[in-house]
Amino acid sequence: MNLVGSFFGSSIGRKIIMALTGVILIGFVVGHLVGNLQIFQHPDHINGYAQFLHQLGPLLWVARIGLIAAALLHIWAATVLTLENKRARGGDYGFKHTIQATFASRAMRWTGVIVLAFLVYHLAHFTLGVVQTETFKETAPLNHYVMQNDYRVAGFTVVKAGTDVANVHSMVILGFQHKVVALFYIVAVGLLSLHLLHGFNSLFQSLGLRNAKWSWLLHKAALALCVVYFLGNLAIPGAVLAGKLRPQTAKVAATAQR
Repeated sequence: MNLVGSFFGSSIGRKIIMALTGVILIGFVVGHLVGNLQIFQHPDHINGYAQFLHQLGPLLWVARIGLIAAALLHIWAATVLTLENKRARGGDYGFKHTIQATFASRAMRWTGVIVLAFLVYHLAHFTLGVVQTETFKETAPLNHYVMQNDYRVAGFTVVKAGTDVANVHSMVILGFQHKVVALFYIVAVGLLSLHLLHGFNSLFQSLGLRNAKWSWLLHKAALALCVVYFLGNLAIPGAVLAGKLRPQTAKVAATAQR
């Protein structure tokens, strides 16, 4: 068996794969949140941000394929390790000893499955626009947006003022105006945060970066990050349901800016 085959065929190798793919996926969800929080700024920001990503063309698809590969490897490694653990102990316990296990660790598999279902729906909802196509058609004036200002990244103009772009700002708000959709999003993000909490702790242990002296500090840091992540995601549908965020056309946005 070659080196790669040995690595994928060993429990240690699969744990490392889970940890490394976890780092990639954590980086994505945090970056995704930072980008989405631009919805609290002038519509130029999130609309320009979405247009900038769209303009990346093939590079965006390379990133998407990389994320899909990381997610599939993560799921594969988790599934194989779970089956191995079950075989090693001769099936499920008649009486489950979970006194020392955290709720996050016990719920890891279920939160992972639910989060995966949520991600599929989330992509269909906001990225592909399949779920809310009819709703968005009913608000045709909000489908497009003319940039009022240049959108810059690292000081460079990447989307110029006057560019006709997709109105992501209004699309997100219209989506979250449906209470069932907003509630599903909040619950799913809560489960994702719980999944991340245990994932952080397991990640450091799998990479050999955790010891008895500072494991408590890592846990506290992971808990703080997951709470901030959840609250950041909660803020968006919460503001929409509270009426603090409303869909805007370019004309309305320009008036509001003045």
